[in-house]
Amino acid sequence: MQKKLTITVDEKVYKGLYKTVGPRKISKFVEALVRPHVVRPNLESAYAQMAKDNKREKEAMEWAETTFKAIAHETE
Repeated sequence: MQKKLTITVDEKVYKGLYKTVGPRKISKFVEALVRPHVVRPNLESAYAQMAKDNKREKEAMEWAETTFKAIAHETE
């Protein structure tokens, strides 16, 4: 569900948004900027879901092992 929000910005900011983003797109632009700072995903659930992907987990493990070996080789 969407909610209407009224905000006040400097006239130059508004003109810049209007010119850069375009009319009727400012709300989506502002929401995309703000969302990561105020809506936190359920990371525990997301990580559990990712762990169920065996192919992805295997690729991640191979990448990690290769990276660790490369770092160990650099420090020798």
